[in-house]
Amino acid sequence: MAFKNSAALSTWTYRAMYGAVKILSWIPIRTAQSVGRIFGRLMGRLLRRRVASSLENLRYVFGHAMPESELVALNQRIIGHFGRMIFEVPHILRLSPNNLDRYVTFQNEEVLIRALEKGKGAFILTGHFGNWELMSAATALRLGAKNAVVVRPADFEPADRLLTRLRSRFGTEIIPKRRAMKKLLSAEKENKVIGILLDQNVDWYEGVFVPFLGKPACTNKGLALAAARTGSPVVPMFSVRQPDGRYRIIFEDEVALDKTGDKIRDVENNTLKFTRIIEKYVKAYPDHWFWFHKRWKTKPYCTLDA
Repeated sequence: MAFKNSAALSTWTYRAMYGAVKILSWIPIRTAQSVGRIFGRLMGRLLRRRVASSLENLRYVFGHAMPESELVALNQRIIGHFGRMIFEVPHILRLSPNNLDRYVTFQNEEVLIRALEKGKGAFILTGHFGNWELMSAATALRLGAKNAVVVRPADFEPADRLLTRLRSRFGTEIIPKRRAMKKLLSAEKENKVIGILLDQNVDWYEGVFVPFLGKPACTNKGLALAAARTGSPVVPMFSVRQPDGRYRIIFEDEVALDKTGDKIRDVENNTLKFTRIIEKYVKAYPDHWFWFHKRWKTKPYCTLDA
């Protein structure tokens, strides 16, 4: 009986959350962004541990070059950005070909189109940056290509169901992180686009240590391994908020991968290349990145030179 009650509670919680998201999706997007900024500041006062964690990361990276007052101000901008993002994500339910340009613009999308013309699929390199959820949905709608994204399932089951529903709205396949490699290797055969967020900490046995923002960071090596085995191109993609509230979705040129025959060194060097691309965007738009994550949690025995 307890199991049935637990399952029923989970279902009702999911339905309530989805209902709330649906209501939020009806708020005009510019109004939603303004409300989200205020919401972010409010949540910043309530979730003090999260705020302290992001500020600690900022000190770790920029503390030698930025006074405390600037770090605190930057942290407030980060909180405001993610408050807005929370109110933007429900609008995935409203996205359509007719209103897409109300939310995003695309830059260099032909890079991905050319990559897919090779018939080997493509890996999208990105991170928890800008509004990655809206970016993924908008790109799936725009290009219509067979696509998937690798995710770590949310710990709270109703939230995971909700995110899966939003992420898969335009046919995106959801690949759990723990079972990802087999799916990654299918990209070539199916000419599929697979998105990978490569900016989170992993355990030492899952990754390699490369410099990220001047500090050694254990970084998942799965993308480098999959790209080497399949020959599928790797295309960086990021979203940057514009003054008018829309996001500019930027596709960068295909990453030139090392293929020396030294598999271990190639994986390390290519993972470093991927990380430097993410780092470039974080440095340019530090308020866009998810600083709340414990990115440098795993400590190294040795590192590559920066």
